[in-house]
Amino acid sequence: MQRESIVLEGGFTDPVIESQAVFRALMDAMAHPARAYRIGHHAAPSVPIAATAAAVACAVVDADTPVWLDGALAIDAVRTWLGFHTGARFANSPGEAAFALIADGAGMPALQRFAQGTEEYPDRSSTVILQLSALDGGDALAFEGPGIRTRATIAPVGLPAEFPTQWRANRARFP
Repeated sequence: MQRESIVLEGGFTDPVIESQAVFRALMDAMAHPARAYRIGHHAAPSVPIAATAAAVACAVVDADTPVWLDGALAIDAVRTWLGFHTGARFANSPGEAAFALIADGAGMPALQRFAQGTEEYPDRSSTVILQLSALDGGDALAFEGPGIRTRATIAPVGLPAEFPTQWRANRARFP
């Protein structure tokens, strides 16, 4: 019994308020790509998932949004924790997922393996939540477009080497 209670610890202490605050931070981040945001209300799981990724999952995942976990996270303790705190059900493949939680960028499937959505229904694509060790110190990526005044750069550590090429190909599909 003690082991199971440890696995379930670490969700939001005030789920309504904290999930709203995390969701608001996510919306701000999506409106301003390549800008770093702190998520002030973290979950603190005792399982191998980063606190920020856990907080994001607690804010956006529910029983209607299947989640795919990469190999590092596809363990019983993480499934139990996410199921308890979010009601998540789990996808068998990246293409079936509304959300994907990735702990190991090097082993991340190619973006085209995730649900792609369509021009009419872009919301049917997978949202990939990729745990990174830092936003500085990796290869620089430049961003331009809506939400960016001129040009923004970040240099994330932990992105798959092929990510920039895959991102450009994805963007070409949805100009």
